[in-house]
Amino acid sequence: MIISFLGSLPLGTLNIAAMQIGIQESIKDAMYFSVGSLLVEMVYVRLSLVGIDWVRKQDKLMKIMEWVTLVIIIALAVGSFIAASKSGGGTKNVLLQNNMHRFLLGMFMCAINPVQIPFWFGWSTILFTKKILEPKHDQYNSYIVGIGLGTLAGNCVFIFGGKWMVQKIANSQQYLNWVIGGIFALTALIQFIKMMRHKDAVHKFTHPATEEKK
Repeated sequence: MIISFLGSLPLGTLNIAAMQIGIQESIKDAMYFSVGSLLVEMVYVRLSLVGIDWVRKQDKLMKIMEWVTLVIIIALAVGSFIAASKSGGGTKNVLLQNNMHRFLLGMFMCAINPVQIPFWFGWSTILFTKKILEPKHDQYNSYIVGIGLGTLAGNCVFIFGGKWMVQKIANSQQYLNWVIGGIFALTALIQFIKMMRHKDAVHKFTHPATEEKK
């Protein structure tokens, strides 16, 4: 839970999207989005614990997911800038202007984001090595529940923090859209550079031997 909570605090696609939903729609929708995303994360971790060799072999699939994620981040950045440029600042991000239930949207955005797989594989390996985590079903279940609770707590920091900021600062929603757009744009740029240089998390995960030699 602690690892998951701290890992959810750095600015990322999912926690910023959750904050934006909380600001522009409602806390309930943001919580639906968060629960949907954390359930997929929990499934990914559970699968990685029992089928890590198979996951490593899915190089092409993970690359496709990585490019789709990059496109979505760019769309979120553009949408945030468009929303910020509109008078009043209350315009929704174009990617959020849909009728998809926020729970399903959270599941979808988390499902196509492969970065969490190498993140949790790395931490699971460390915990196995330290004998803090053992290959037992009860420990796996407790581990996964802790991950879900930590992710939810981390997202709540952004959801409620963003809502508080909007309520305290005049015209803050418009300014926040500019900031969120900048964060998404920077994230997309960094991700693109890493993908071009083969330094992204997915490449390190699917080519561990190559990365160790480097």
